[in-house]
This record gives sequence, C-alpha cells and structure tokens, in this order.
Amino acid sequence: MSENNDPKSLLSHIDAVQKGKRTFEDAFKGVSRLIFESGVEKINVKGRTTYSFGLFSKGKKHLVGMYDEINSFASFVKDASEGGSSREMAFVLVGEPGNGKTFFVDYLCNAYRNFLSRPENRKYTFRFKGLDQLEGYGKIKVIESQTYEDPMILAMGLGETKDASMEIFARKFSFSDSEVDELFQLYRPLGACSGYIWNQIRDHCDNDFDRMVDFIEIVTVPLTESLGTVTGKYPAKDKITSSAVDLLGEESIQRLLHITDTNNPYRFDLRRGALARVAGGGIHFSDEIYKNKKDLVQVYLGVIQNRTIEIDGYKWPIDTLIIATSNNSEFNTFLAEKEEAPIVDRCRICYVAHNTDYKLQKELTEYAIGGDIKSTINGEKLHQDPNLNYAASVGVVLTRLPRSEKLTPVETMKLAAGEVAGEKSLKTLAELIDTLNQDTDITRRFGQKGLGQRNLGRAIQLLLESSETNEGTCMFALDVFNTLEKVVLDYVTDSGDRTKFMEDLKTSRGLYRERIMTEIFNAYMDEPLAIKKDVMNYVNMIIGVDAEHLGADMMWKYKDPQTGELKAMKIDERYIKNVEDRLGLKTDEHRASFRNTIRKIYGQKISVDPNYDFMDNLELVKAITDVRLKSDIAGAGSLVGALANRTNEENQKLHDRMINTMMNKLGYCSTCAQKTIEYFCSQEDDK
Repeated sequence: MSENNDPKSLLSHIDAVQKGKRTFEDAFKGVSRLIFESGVEKINVKGRTTYSFGLFSKGKKHLVGMYDEINSFASFVKDASEGGSSREMAFVLVGEPGNGKTFFVDYLCNAYRNFLSRPENRKYTFRFKGLDQLEGYGKIKVIESQTYEDPMILAMGLGETKDASMEIFARKFSFSDSEVDELFQLYRPLGACSGYIWNQIRDHCDNDFDRMVDFIEIVTVPLTESLGTVTGKYPAKDKITSSAVDLLGEESIQRLLHITDTNNPYRFDLRRGALARVAGGGIHFSDEIYKNKKDLVQVYLGVIQNRTIEIDGYKWPIDTLIIATSNNSEFNTFLAEKEEAPIVDRCRICYVAHNTDYKLQKELTEYAIGGDIKSTINGEKLHQDPNLNYAASVGVVLTRLPRSEKLTPVETMKLAAGEVAGEKSLKTLAELIDTLNQDTDITRRFGQKGLGQRNLGRAIQLLLESSETNEGTCMFALDVFNTLEKVVLDYVTDSGDRTKFMEDLKTSRGLYRERIMTEIFNAYMDEPLAIKKDVMNYVNMIIGVDAEHLGADMMWKYKDPQTGELKAMKIDERYIKNVEDRLGLKTDEHRASFRNTIRKIYGQKISVDPNYDFMDNLELVKAITDVRLKSDIAGAGSLVGALANRTNEENQKLHDRMINTMMNKLGYCSTCAQKTIEYFCSQEDDK
C-alpha cells in the first residue's frame, strides 16, 4: 500500500486500521466490548448465581439492581457480536411505568458515546469531494455518506460483488488472507447513493484507484447527543403527526433543484429520518415502540429483520443496535392482535421487574429525594429525618412483593435483600420466584406490580409541599407513609391492588416502629451503636455459655473476629433468658433450637463478612430492645412513662439528654427528635 500521511485520506485510514490505531467494528461488537471491558463479577441474588457488570455501576447516578435485565442484554449483544440470531432482532424492555426501562437505555447510550469519544474507538465516515468535476450535481460539491458508513465499507466496495471486492482488496492493500477474511465478515454493500457516486467516480477515473481516492475525504462521526448521531431516540408520536418519513427520510425538493439525473438515489434525504443518523455503528432507541401506528411498526419489522433502509426500491444497509421499550398494557394490546405476530417474533422481549431489594432501594430513594440541599417555601434550610430513606424504601418495596402462603411479606422482603428470615431459606424464595415467573400473565410475576419510582417521586413531592414539613423545617419519616397512601388512592386504579398496597404500607409502618424502638434505645444509652453492641453481646453469650473452659465466675474469653483481639465477657444467663422469653421461647427445646440457629448463622456469615452484626434479624433486635427498654429507670417506671410524664425534674432531664444525643450523635434535628419521641410514647403502629 502506498504511503500517505494525510490523516483525512482513505489510504491513511486503512493503514491506521491495520496497525490497530483505529477501530473497525460493528455496533454489536462495539457495545459488547464496552460492556465486557468494564469487568464482570459473579454474585448471588435471591438465591441464584448471576453476574454484575461494572459498566452499569459507574458514576453518581447509575443503575441499581436490574441484574437479570442487564444479564439478558449483555448476553443478547454478545450473541449478536458473535454472529448469532440476535443480529436480526431488536431488544425490547417491557414493564410497568417507572421501573427504570428508559433510564437503562439512556445510561447505556451515554456510556457508549463516552466509549466512542476515546481516540482509539472513534467512528469515522467519508465524504465525496470535487463533485463539480462530475456531471449532474449542480452546485453540490461535497456529499457525505448519508448513513455514516465506515471508510472500510467503502474500501470493501471496490468491486461489484463481495467476491470481486475481496480479490481487489487483497491485491491493493497489504493485508494477509486471514486479515481479509476477518474484515469481510463485517462486509455490507454500500448504500444506494454512496454506491451510485462511487461508480460515477470509477467511470470518471477510468477505474484508476489512485485517482479515485482523491475524491474521498475521511471525517469523524459527530458524537453530539442533540444531533441524534451514534445514539438516537424516536419517541412514539400520535397517529396523525407520525409517519415513515420520521424513521426513513424522504425525497428532498432542495436536492432535486441541483440533481439532474432523476435516477440518482441522493435525491432522497435520509438524515431527515432517525435511522440514518445512527446507521454507522450506533444505537437506535425506540421509546414505547408498540404505541406507534401499525404502518410504522411494519417499517420497524423490515428494518429489524433486514437491517436496511428501503425507499422506492433503493436500499441503504445499516449497522445499528435497536433497543425499544414498552409498558405492559400496550404490549398486551399489541399481542392480542394476532396479525402483528411477526414483529414480536423479531424482538427479544425482556420483562423488567421493579426493584425488590430494600437495601438497593435506598439508592433509588436518594435519587427520588434528590442530592441538592432542600429548602422550605420560606427559603429556610430543610432537614431530612435520618429514618426517612428507610421508611420510604421499605414502604415501596413491600408493595412490589407478591403475597405467598410460604412466606410472610416481611420474610420475603428480608430474603430478597439477602438477609436472614428466621428458619426460612433463600431456597424457599427461589422456588416462589420460579413458580410466579411461570405465570402467563406477566403482571403476576415476581416484582412486576407495585409502586414505581415515579410514584415514590410523587410521594416525596407531596411530603415537601405539606404544611407540617414547611412549618417544622424537617422531612419527618412518619409523614411519608401518609403521602404514599395518598399516591395509592390517587394513582392506583385497580381496587385489588389498592387494598394490597394499603396493607403493605401498614406492615411497613410496623417495621418503622421497630426501627424507632432501636433508635430510642441508642438515644437512651447515649451511644449510636448501643443496640448493636447488646445484640452481639447476646450472640457471644450463647456461643460461650456451652464453652468447656467456662469457670464458675461465668467469665469467657473469645477472639473478636472484627479486630482479632482477645476479649473477655461475663455471661449473664438471666439476660439470655429474658431475651428468649421476649422471643416467645418457653421450653428448653425451643431455646436450644433457636441458639443452634444463631450459632449456625454466625458460622456461615462471619467467615464471609467479619463485620456481620445480626441487625437484620429483626425479631432478635426487637426482643433485646424490649428487654432493655421495658426495665425500670431509676424508679420512674418504664421509659415510655418517663418520657411521656415530664412533670418531675428527673424525667425532664432524661428527656433533654435524649433529645441532645439524638441531635448531636444520631443526625436528628429538634423537630424530628421531638416528633420521634412523641411517636415512641404513643401506641401508634405498636404490634
């Protein structure tokens, strides 16, 4: 190959590709490389092994959960990049509104643009210049490839057929036979207008390649999001304003004023449509694809299957990954029309569930609350109750969990988050998910129904606009249950769903109540981690109570797995018995069985996570909290009585000290500290 130092020349580009300085790959290979380059980690979710892809957990606002959906997409792209059947399909995300479908695609598109902005990954295309030397173009002197074809596609289009092109390519350039074979796996014919102009140039130059390349200029494909190049979105429009022109393009009157040959395909303006702008190794995102009218969906059928833009018999092959979204109701309506089966057959349907892990939901709740500092209507700084995120997260997640005879809602919630749920195992949850996911009605599958992210956003908005929040300058956690109930009443149309969601919110109030008991205990002990220490004391005591070298003084020495230090503790059998009484364990057999369960969990968890603290075992935490809280406090009766009746000085001092601890050590403000204590003293939501 002759040397050419001009970076805009075709020869330089081919040389750069051969040396690995520039990349030539299709959309599937590019997106596949983007996903797998960022690393893959094997994880366990809801009792099953799956994979976590590093790409989707980058940045301040990244994807949360969605493991099954991301795995499906990664597998789909990988299969397509390896020449599988996925190459002739679109990937369609179907699910309830507000569960992250559009966010997933937008995140992917943004990551892909960043990936292509790296010099070694840049996309290139070509322009035909000097067209005033040819006849029939009027004042048009430069024409860019309408579908952003790669210069290598032009180089592989030197002959009239693929075999002829391979022969010429091998002769013209210094590629080995294996390199030529590998390159031509990505061969596709030139688009109608590029092929037409390239033939005109060939005739004009008497098939002299060295003269032909002077008509070619290599340029980079613009990555600007607002131009819709490389990653483009087509939202479903109403039936009057939408047409195939929006996707494919149309005949350009402006070009016809210059072009004299009516057979010249360049008279069609493909950039008028959304597909041509992403045809050079891009991603086309069709939002709510099944909302489009039938003739537009038929256009998609042709594009998905053949990967070509076709107008009046002219064809422009495209290299595009097509991703679409749809909500359940639109998809079901579309499925009901049997004559539309071919389009569904050409789609890889991925059903997107709501997030059902309340721990992961905390990140999504932060997205809904927003990262900026909040202020009241009067401009005063708005405080956020430290329990707000927990209350909102548990509230929405419980609505997303289906009812089951095998598991209670709280057990399902804990197992879905990978926590301990008494005697119930992850195997029970996995069996429940398998059974539900075999239902032909998608909405009955695990995590398919419930309050979505938009509903959570509405609840936060209602909380922010309420007079209680503005007057108290604090987003009090208990108030979020009222706003979630209002959202259920206003936005959930099905009466059965409404009833279930209301019951779920009642359950979540009970969980919030138990959390407040723990918080109050920590405030009473003037120690942020007081309850955690007491829980671990109980666990260590029941491990040490049967130790062989335990003396009459009941002192037991053990090695702390968190620090590795040798510690000593006195085993208090009365304390152990009180805790187990609170748990309802009356017989020696029941006590022994429970202790063995705790020891077994300890053995399993500590080996994996030395910092495991049993705080997810809500029954145990509640029992220990009750034992400590319900004991007498300096003759003033229970803590509830002491805080509720502040007529004597001692009770007032206790109240003031706890408020001080909550404000200075636990993250409360004066409003939510006072309201939390009032809630604790009331019988509200007390089981």
